[in-house]
Order: sequence, then C-alpha cells, then structure tokens
Amino acid sequence: MSMYGSLGTVLVTGGSGGLASQVLRQLSTSEGTALHSIDIKPPSEPINNVTYHLADLTDYGALRAVFEQVRPEVVFHTASPRFDSPRDIMFAVNVEGTEKLVKVAKEFGTQSFIYTSSASVISDGKTDLMGADETYPLVIGAQQPEYYTHTKALAESFVLSQNRPSSPSTPAFQTCALRPSGIIGVGDLTVLPGMVETYYAGRTKVQLGSNRNLFDFTANTNVAHAHCLAASKLRQHRTLPGSQPLEPALRVDGEVFIITNDEPRYFWSLMRRVWQIAGDKTRLEEVFVISRFWAMVLAAVVEWVFWIFRLGNPPLTRTVVRLACMTRWFCIDKAKTRLGYETLVSLDEALVVGVEDCIRRREDKKRVLEKEGRAKEA
Repeated sequence: MSMYGSLGTVLVTGGSGGLASQVLRQLSTSEGTALHSIDIKPPSEPINNVTYHLADLTDYGALRAVFEQVRPEVVFHTASPRFDSPRDIMFAVNVEGTEKLVKVAKEFGTQSFIYTSSASVISDGKTDLMGADETYPLVIGAQQPEYYTHTKALAESFVLSQNRPSSPSTPAFQTCALRPSGIIGVGDLTVLPGMVETYYAGRTKVQLGSNRNLFDFTANTNVAHAHCLAASKLRQHRTLPGSQPLEPALRVDGEVFIITNDEPRYFWSLMRRVWQIAGDKTRLEEVFVISRFWAMVLAAVVEWVFWIFRLGNPPLTRTVVRLACMTRWFCIDKAKTRLGYETLVSLDEALVVGVEDCIRRREDKKRVLEKEGRAKEA
C-alpha cells in the first residue's frame, strides 16, 4: 500500500519529463489510483500502468478532448518550457496554458490541482536569500530579471486564486503550489547537464567568487514525493458541504510550499562534486579563483563582444556570475509541518545517479550523431 493512499484518477502534465516521471513512478504502486500523462512528446521510457496522451497545453480543444476521456480527480501541473525558451513560448505555456488547464479541470470536475512553481519566484537574482520562506513576496515584472521566473510567478498566483473550498452550492476545487529549488536527478535536462558539460569543456579549474555562498538543490525524487504528499493531504482535508474548515495553520489548499533537500551546499563545492563523479581529477590548489567583481567585469565584456559581432550565446554572462556567487537557501518548516515532508534520498545520492544519467544520455546522443554522420557519408 502506498504511503499516499488512493488518489483516484490522476493526470500529470509534462508526463515525459524528469519530475513528472518521478511523480508517476511514486504513484504507480498506489492501489485505486489510475495514472495518466499529457505531453507534447511520447516518453523515452514508458512507465507501466500509465496511459500517455499527446496534446499541447496551449490547445484548448486538445485539452478538453483529453479531460473528457480521463476526467481526472487530481491534476499535477509540472509541464513548462525550458528557462531559455523564446519569451512568447514561455508566456503561452506557463501563463496562458496554465489558465486553459485550470479552466478545463474545473469544467470536468477535477477536485485537486497541484502546481509546480519555483523557489526563484521570491528571488531578484542578486539579493542573497538566507532561510527564506513562504512569507517572502513574489518578485515579478521589472524587478524580476528572469522572464521565465516572471511567468512562473504569474501562473502560481493564478492557480492559487482559483482555490475554492466546497460549499452547499459548489464542489471543491483545491489548489496549492510547490516551489522546488534547483531540481536535479535522473531525467534532469537543465541543471546537471550544464554542470557536466562544463567538465567536458575543460573549465573545471576556474572558480567565480569565494565559494562562501550556500545554495539549495533538490533531488527530483524528493520534489515528486512532496507533490504526492500535497495531493494526499488535499484529499484528506477535503471538507464536505456544511463541515467546518481547517484551522489556517493546518491548511494545504490555497497555500505555497518551498521544497528543498534541506541540506544547502557551498555552490562550487557542489560543482566540484559533480565534476568528480564525472571523472574530474582537478586538485583545489590548481583552481584559479576570480573575484565576483572581476567576474562581473569579464562577463560584461564577453556579452558585449558576442553581441557586437553576433557570435551567438556568450559562454559567460552576468546572470551566470550572479547565480554562481549569490547565497540562496530556504526554510522548509512549512512543508515539514503541513505536508509531513521528509526527504527520501540524500543530495549526494541524487548527484551520483543524476550525473551517471547525464553521461549515459550524452553518450547515446553522441552515438546517434556518429551513426547519422556515417550514414550521410555512405
């Protein structure tokens, strides 16, 4: 019997991605839970007992067709484009797509809606965060340097605004949002791959900043676990018409929860651990340290040169320097007390399997490209 109990019919958006796959795997042993996935692409490794549907979140008609067939009681909305996607795509998927998804979910009787937000929605990309929690305000608009984060914050606000406890005249539509920080693990297509590519590019002997900045990363196994706990709590707390609502200190519906591994690491120490797992032999005494000030100056020059000569994306930017040098760790007491959240895997466990997965996928891609190259030559 799963620790989450029966959740009924569940639909996970972005079901072919790393986090969504973890959610589906963790719920695959739940008796009485029917699992469905919706994504624009099929999964590379389908999970048993999961029904996969192909649809675009921006296509209202396609969403209605899936919901009419599935009629999910619980929706996990994890789908999102990459952080470096074009702005119009980020807005269309994260904001407009979320609004369409909520509208369809309400239309077809969904009772619980869990949204995957980001811990970055309370960060301005330059101010250190130490023990930051859910009371910190959202940073949006001109104050938010990352458009991706801006769209995630807008979507989060909309989802929470749609929370509706049950009443004698209307059924419940419970919503909550989870804000993970730095998701890593098997299936990670962003964080660990970037770190691993730095190793293969031979740039492990340079450090930006003093490495005194603690940073929170989170295993996607633990993020998925938090999502499942939230769905389970929403089901438990769902009030019948006429019953008394929960005390504010116990509520999950209409609330946000920051999720981390609860073990912040010094940023460059974690980077070096990733490189070490990948095979790096660099010794600390071989590392050349560039202060934050000079790193920012160098990044500005590189950005300017690449812009002037239209050379594409620069290898070093001021955003990269800020992130590599800033402190960013969070307090997750709210998730612990209200969701009963505890980590299932340690950060180092997640790093080992995540890096191995990155290297495997990298080698698979390399073999495919070599095979295509040989085919063209023939």
